Amino acid sequence: MSFFLETTDMDLGDTPIENIFINDYMPMANGTYVKVYLLGYKYAHDRDEKIEVNNATIAKHLDIPLEDVLRAWEFWEDKGIIERIKLEEGNKFNYKVRFLNLKQLYIKNNIGVLNKEHANKEVDTHKYNTYDLVDANKVPAINNMFNTIDYTIRRQTVPSEKQRILNWIYDYNMNPDVIEEAFAYGVERKGIRTISYIEGIIRNWYDKGLTNMEAILEDIKQYDEKYYRYQKIMKALGLGKRPIKKDEAELIDKWFGEYKFTMELVLEACERDKNPTPSIHYVNGILKSWNEKGIKTIEDIELLDKPKEKKDTKVTKTNIRRPSNTVTRFHNFEQRSDKYTSEEINARVEEIARRKRQAYNQKAKGEA
Repeated sequence: MSFFLETTDMDLGDTPIENIFINDYMPMANGTYVKVYLLGYKYAHDRDEKIEVNNATIAKHLDIPLEDVLRAWEFWEDKGIIERIKLEEGNKFNYKVRFLNLKQLYIKNNIGVLNKEHANKEVDTHKYNTYDLVDANKVPAINNMFNTIDYTIRRQTVPSEKQRILNWIYDYNMNPDVIEEAFAYGVERKGIRTISYIEGIIRNWYDKGLTNMEAILEDIKQYDEKYYRYQKIMKALGLGKRPIKKDEAELIDKWFGEYKFTMELVLEACERDKNPTPSIHYVNGILKSWNEKGIKTIEDIELLDKPKEKKDTKVTKTNIRRPSNTVTRFHNFEQRSDKYTSEEINARVEEIARRKRQAYNQKAKGEA
């Protein structure tokens, strides 16, 4: 007996490319070198050990000469964003390519820790000192990281702790946002705020090959569904930079436990919170209303939002107002013509006309 996953006929995955490469490095290279870098980066990100990839594979995939692939790696190594690691002495074409973390390079370049003096030292070349810490706080990503950590653990980190946290960037190849997530996870799910415990979380992620937020959240989703929900919803509302509060967590648990809503439905409610400062409580009002109306799917919402059709305003027999049949004294009037024939009626009309003419003539003579 064995277990296996079905594979798709098409590659529908995602490859995260750092903006530093797009903004700073891509403009300085020709199109072929950029394509080689991106395809090689994709293969490195996939990390599928069953697929053997080499420079010839890249050349065939891009339909370019092998020499162009080799020149591309020389170019990117000269720019300092990859390293070629030789596998055989004397064979300059057989090597591995290590893609360096561009955020880490940016941070190090800004705080001045990768100068020649440090590079020549054999021990503790990457350790940060007090002067480096002052420079590090001038980097927005680092400064924001420390502010977020202080908010999460509800106290100010001391300089020695900050130096230790900075070393994680080097030791474990972790970006600031990943370190922020480690503190949030340790405090919110485990209730532990010690630096050593948080480093244990970082080390565990590193050992599992989880070095970016996408991979970490996917791993959390598998082993800690509740926390994954919290993070997903808080980020959807733009509140991912602060820890979730107890009452907010209880409301989210209610949406999935009592209301039986799906994540898709909850995220739709988050999307409808257009307030300048979104909140879990506002979204709760939306979801509570939907639950009372029996809404359980996106299709139900579409039906609810659909404008109601106007009622048919055509006049029918049933809504025509007819005169009432009220009996009046005029209903008892008996028409005189009912007693005469048509000849008699004509004769009477002539007689009436003749009399009126005579009366008119006599009146006229009298006045004269």
